[in-house]
Amino acid sequence: MEKNVPTVGFQGEIGAYSEKAVQLYFSEANSKAYKTFSDLFVALENNQIDLAILPIENSIEGSVTESYELLLKSEATVVGEINVKIEHCLISHHNTNKDDIDVIYSHTQALGQCKTYLKKIGCDAVTTYDTAGSVKMIKENNMKRAAAIASKDTAKLYDMNVIEENIQDHEDNFTKFFCLSKIPTKSTGNDKTSIVFSAGDVAGALYKALKEFADGDINLTKLESRLTRKKAWEYNFYLDFEGHIDDENCKKALQELINLGSTVKILGSYPRSNNKLWIGVVGNRNEENGNKGR
Repeated sequence: MEKNVPTVGFQGEIGAYSEKAVQLYFSEANSKAYKTFSDLFVALENNQIDLAILPIENSIEGSVTESYELLLKSEATVVGEINVKIEHCLISHHNTNKDDIDVIYSHTQALGQCKTYLKKIGCDAVTTYDTAGSVKMIKENNMKRAAAIASKDTAKLYDMNVIEENIQDHEDNFTKFFCLSKIPTKSTGNDKTSIVFSAGDVAGALYKALKEFADGDINLTKLESRLTRKKAWEYNFYLDFEGHIDDENCKKALQELINLGSTVKILGSYPRSNNKLWIGVVGNRNEENGNKGR
């Protein structure tokens, strides 16, 4: 029987933290790099990949805004999550010293996670689309007075020099990644659900919305408000809670939320951090498409 190995997309260049998340989350996978988050979503929606890995939140810098905005518009569903330890390094050419560096390149999240270090070193910081892509750029363009912030593995991959390790502001630095699919998961008994909802334009709307979960004995693990960008001071609320959308108490709470006048989008129900159920997800997709695997 042919082995079913999924093709998993990620944003960034080879060596990016998102690729590391693919490697850690999947027992086996064919990883595929995409330049932008939008490209990644298009690839998943057009069946060019089976699954996608998406950074969603960092323990220092908070939520990845673009990821949430794309999830809100997409029909993709969250089917898993993984937390990845992030350890940043200052990387440049082998014959470049720290005192030689004028400018440092990296993704905006990485720069934000190293604010104290950047202030101390006193170099200009320039945002790029990716950590690994920054290393690749200064390597290919022979930028001797430039450095990048990325992982130690990326330095090895591009044969570059690690000038300094663990330069992030906090040692306890993790990024949460979502695994996305077009096929929802079934309940495992150890699940979480992520939704987006509007509280409704009535007095005490948010309190009433959250009360439905309390009444159902449902534990909330995250609540975050974000501007809708459609109307001044109008907010969407991003909520994570324990349980699966198929659980009766979760179904009831969401229905009561809708009855209050809330607009609800279910981002997905999925096994809690680092549980691996990708084989079933890909198997379902292949059965639907009449395939026997890749």
